[in-house]
Amino acid sequence: MNTESADLLLIKNCRLFDKECDILCSNGYIREMSQGINAKGATIIDASGLYAAPGIVDMHVHLRDPGQTYKEDILTGCAAAAAGGVTSIAAMPNTVPVCDNPEIIEYVKEKSKSTGVHVYPIAAVTKGQNGQELCDFESLKNAGAVAFSDDGKPVENAGLMLEAMKRAHKAGSIVISHCEDSSLAGGIINEGEASKKLNVKGIPNSAEAVQAAREAILSLTSGLPVHIAHVSAAETVEVIREAKKRGAKITAETCPHYICLDESKTLTRDADFRMNPPLRTKKDVEAVIKGLRDGTIDVIATDHAPHTSFEKSDFENAPNGVVGLETSLAVCITYLVKPGILTLKELFEKMSVNPAKILGIKAGTLAIGAKADVVLFDPEEKFLVLPIKLHSKSHNTPFKGMTLYGRVKYTISDGKVIYKA
Repeated sequence: MNTESADLLLIKNCRLFDKECDILCSNGYIREMSQGINAKGATIIDASGLYAAPGIVDMHVHLRDPGQTYKEDILTGCAAAAAGGVTSIAAMPNTVPVCDNPEIIEYVKEKSKSTGVHVYPIAAVTKGQNGQELCDFESLKNAGAVAFSDDGKPVENAGLMLEAMKRAHKAGSIVISHCEDSSLAGGIINEGEASKKLNVKGIPNSAEAVQAAREAILSLTSGLPVHIAHVSAAETVEVIREAKKRGAKITAETCPHYICLDESKTLTRDADFRMNPPLRTKKDVEAVIKGLRDGTIDVIATDHAPHTSFEKSDFENAPNGVVGLETSLAVCITYLVKPGILTLKELFEKMSVNPAKILGIKAGTLAIGAKADVVLFDPEEKFLVLPIKLHSKSHNTPFKGMTLYGRVKYTISDGKVIYKA
């Protein structure tokens, strides 16, 4: 093909999973995908030796903006995303103030415009995330919310949760559930060998699985969809698997740290290995991986949660959470693709295709007419994770010092390069 345009990007000689091709992007969209494309006046990227995939859609990110911008802000969070091949972010609502009104949604959308990363706000389920009074879902959806969640806090009242699912569905959206029964929780790491050795209170698997079972029953009996966030426990995987078999409209995500790290990491008393839900046992890691392989778990998202080094310096009192936007693809290539658990195509179904479908956004696919959101990467290139080199404002990564496969070389959003290694 020969063509001419003022706004053309031509990616030459890339590998799209199982085939070689060129990708022509024009005015923010993919115009052609074939071999031997020529485009007069186009900016050309020679992607020989690189794989192309749809830009990652991370449906679980904490940007800390507004209110806690000393940890992260929309600009630095999006820079971290771009460096990790992430072109679309769903931003959780536990900001200060809580994202429970259209004004906060508008603030997030406006501030993210210059970043090149598509930021989709998630609104709170309850006002102030206090678990008492439901937000106005319709007005929040109209303002741009793509989902509803009280992430960081569970919705304890089952009746309120069911009503939230009804209202979200009516608004054309979903509820994302932070599954944690607070009467069973209250610890700081997994309840097991590590908590015994460190003599600290643990969080049992049941704290997560019990509430996941509640959501599964609510979905099954109402016919309404629900999405389970950050699955970490073997029992939760089994609950979701059985619910799907019975016809529940339930989807689920896990995070990169739950596929390769376990509770033994917390024996170092390093709070960069503390998150909620916590790192669990090797048996749980195996169950999560099996859930990814058999389709029980639909999505891999980061739960990117920045905290300062000072906050993380006190193991027992540190806030939960780890950063992950810049390492998610590499961790998954290293621990899922390299061992043959998932193919690259299957991985991007979990990281791009499925999250876009669940959120109902136009992203996560490489096809003619689709948004030109592309990540170019070398799955064979290794790199050492050095916290100081992260683009995030906070450096609390549990992958520090690890050597990973899968270097992102270019991130392209709306046909424009927003990151180049």
